[in-house]
Amino acid sequence: MAKYGKNSQEMVESAMHRYKSGQLKIGKSGQKVKSRKQAIAIGLSEAREKGAKVPKKNESNAKRKVIYSSSIVSARRPRIS
Repeated sequence: MAKYGKNSQEMVESAMHRYKSGQLKIGKSGQKVKSRKQAIAIGLSEAREKGAKVPKKNESNAKRKVIYSSSIVSARRPRIS
């Protein structure tokens, strides 16, 4: 069974086409997209908005980053005794 539906593939393809022609912009700021990964992410988010078959975002990586960064911050703070 495919992870991505046909509509989501078409949305990503459309986003890549706009990226290559220089017409793909980022959200409210309106800046041009600079990387291929950003273009793919925008295409997938557009597909999610339209209700196409797209897997959910991976939240476990985000949680790991938060836990890791908070442990670094706490290690850098001097302890007050």
